[in-house]
Amino acid sequence: MSENQNQLFKKLSDAVVNMEEEETVILANEVVLNHYDAYRAIDQGLADGMKRAGKLFEEEEYFIPELLMCSDAMYAGLEVLKSHLKSDDIGEKHKIVIGVIKGDTHDIGKNLVKIMLEASGFEVIDLGRDVAPSDFVEKAKEVNAKIIALSTLMTTTMDGMGEVINILNQQNIRGDFKVMVGGGPISQSFADKIGADGYSANAAEAVRLARRLIGGGG
Repeated sequence: MSENQNQLFKKLSDAVVNMEEEETVILANEVVLNHYDAYRAIDQGLADGMKRAGKLFEEEEYFIPELLMCSDAMYAGLEVLKSHLKSDDIGEKHKIVIGVIKGDTHDIGKNLVKIMLEASGFEVIDLGRDVAPSDFVEKAKEVNAKIIALSTLMTTTMDGMGEVINILNQQNIRGDFKVMVGGGPISQSFADKIGADGYSANAAEAVRLARRLIGGGG
């Protein structure tokens, strides 16, 4: 059974990387029919396919049009699977403000993290992309969020993440919020350098990190 499940997740990943939107939908429906874990199907299938597509983009085998078609396939699969995610009971719904830092409009990774966090019982306030550092702080204060989650795929916008933490320090409210960072060029050493509370390399890891940051275990 688990072998069939893993094969299906691999096919999902392949369908995304091959830009096969209809095939992705068929396979996602197969996941549902077989009562396989939708969370794992997203993580090991759809997200994995996008990760592979991102690599091809970096290697200049894929360009923007191909990447967009891959993301269309991924979103079509997500549409099928997201209503079958089991919401974990983590008691009170902790709020997370999430967004892509100013200067960057890449939001595929951020959207995946958002879906995974919502599936795990968090209330996610999505500010979208190209978000000014001060907007993260203001929104987190307004909604009384526990966590601010920052994403970027560009090295040129990484400094904006540090700026969010600077603003929190300037306003003497750094201790009120946990700050987590992620995205292609981000690393644990960068997170440490700017004083972030945590870094995650992918969507599933982001959920584990968020739980740890609010004291809910991994």
